Amino acid sequence: MDMTGEERIAAPRDAVWAALNNPDILKQCIPGCQSLERVSPTELTATVKLKIGPVSASFNGEVTLSNINAPESYTISGEGKGGIAGFAKGGADVVLKEDGDETILQYEAKAQVGGKIAQLGSRLVDSSAKKLAQQFFADFTAAINGRAGA
Repeated sequence: MDMTGEERIAAPRDAVWAALNNPDILKQCIPGCQSLERVSPTELTATVKLKIGPVSASFNGEVTLSNINAPESYTISGEGKGGIAGFAKGGADVVLKEDGDETILQYEAKAQVGGKIAQLGSRLVDSSAKKLAQQFFADFTAAINGRAGA
C-alpha cells in the first residue's frame, strides 16, 4: 500500500517540526494510540489499538526516525505486531516546506500488512489507512494551532 499527500498547516515550520518530534503531541494525534514513549532521540515504542473492518487488535511496535535534516525532513519507519490479527510495517518520508507563516507537510508512505488484516482485502485496508491519516492530520493541525494559540 502506498499513500502520498500534502497538508497545509497554519504554523511556522519550526513549530511543526517540534510537534512532529514531541511524543505527547503525537500520542494525542495518532488514532487509537494507547502509549508512545521515547527510548532514544531516534527511537520510540508505541501501543496502538485499532479496528479495521471486523478485526480489532492492539499493536505493540517500535518507531525509528532516520535521515533527519532538522527542521526540514526525516524518514519515520516502524513495525507493529498485533498477535493473531497480524502485523503492520512501513515508513514515510516527511518534508516540511515554509510558505509564508504556514508550513506545507508532504509525505510519501509505504506500508505492508499481514495476517488476518491482510485477508480483509486491499480496498478495505487502503480506505481505513486513508481515514486514519486524515484523522491524524486533523488532530495534529488542531494540536499545533492549540499550542500556538496558548
